[in-house]
Amino acid sequence: MADDHRLFRMGIKAAFKHAYSDISIIGEAENGDDLFRILPQTPADLVLLDINMPGLSGAEITRILRSDYPNVKILAISGENSAETVKTMLEAGINGFISKQQGSFDELAEAIRTVMSGLDYFGRDISFIIYDVVKTKTIAKNREITTTFSDREKEIIKLCSKGLLAKEIAARLNISISTVNTYKERIFSKLGINNTMEMVQYALKKGIIRID
Repeated sequence: MADDHRLFRMGIKAAFKHAYSDISIIGEAENGDDLFRILPQTPADLVLLDINMPGLSGAEITRILRSDYPNVKILAISGENSAETVKTMLEAGINGFISKQQGSFDELAEAIRTVMSGLDYFGRDISFIIYDVVKTKTIAKNREITTTFSDREKEIIKLCSKGLLAKEIAARLNISISTVNTYKERIFSKLGINNTMEMVQYALKKGIIRID
């Protein structure tokens, strides 16, 4: 966990110790330099990365991790969630992004589990961020995909665009969480993508969903 706010780190550690026994925090860093001093001696599966710390920027840290530690997952967490920030971090290579302003301990735990399962994860306010990104960037240049979706797949896409968690989608549709993830993987396979953001971008471009 790399974050320059000690109280925040303490809160995360306390919550995970008592409520999320399947997740272990094995190291802490206050900035990028600390992180890269710790990692060689403390191999991690995932880095929970605050993107606004003194020294190296979140994007710089992410690029170094992608180069030197390609198997480590990166979950960005920040109080700043502008379209430009999210776009920059996505291009650097993060596996997920959640907002300190909108997130919760339960969501953070689900995000970690989702990223570790091989899927990307974005917070519940991602639909608005995606909309801003879509307005400023050409989606999948020169890519013309003719894809059809079942009614259920369209429901999953629409609910993902609203930033709902897998468990919330499952409850709303009266299906299991694993079924939700199976549908998402099926959609990803159809589109040749591997994350929720690209799925929602495609749906916005093709008019499958709208953000008013």
